[in-house]
Amino acid sequence: MTDEAIDDRELAALAAGGSERAFHSLYRAYVRPVYWLAHGLVGTAADAEDVTQETFLAAWRKLPDLTLEGDSLLPWLVTICRFQAANRIRRQRRDREHSAGEADETLPATVDVESQVVDRVLVERILEQVQLMSPLDRDIFRLCAAEGYAYQAAAEQLGVPHGTVRNRLSRIRTRLRTTAAKETT
Repeated sequence: MTDEAIDDRELAALAAGGSERAFHSLYRAYVRPVYWLAHGLVGTAADAEDVTQETFLAAWRKLPDLTLEGDSLLPWLVTICRFQAANRIRRQRRDREHSAGEADETLPATVDVESQVVDRVLVERILEQVQLMSPLDRDIFRLCAAEGYAYQAAAEQLGVPHGTVRNRLSRIRTRLRTTAAKETT
């Protein structure tokens, strides 16, 4: 089984059947975006790491019941991550209230549903743009943006020159920033 030949739907089905290798492939593909979302929600690296791990643990447990509607597992993981982050924030708030007797005013009192919908739409739009890319550009995006490969390591993995990875990734980022800017206006 080569990870490049198998899409998220197949990997999710294999992982739901107990394949740790398939789940590890999904983890590698999505751990960075999930971590950065968690970091944005909880604000500290330590909490973001915990939320990321809790997200993937919950995903592992829920995979047998998952029916993947799209081509990517990321929107589902984003939803789980948001719930895990909200749980962590509530737990921390409760702990502070019990220890200090009053709530921390820096924590939001409510969840901004509009912001969550906009974020979800933005993620979906970016995923659509990624699907429109050439196979090489999708691989460059996956390796560099999602898995954290350096230009040279990605170039070696893909069998292309370093400059190709650097130039294409620059164009990919510009394209995705343009997409993000359109969504927020």
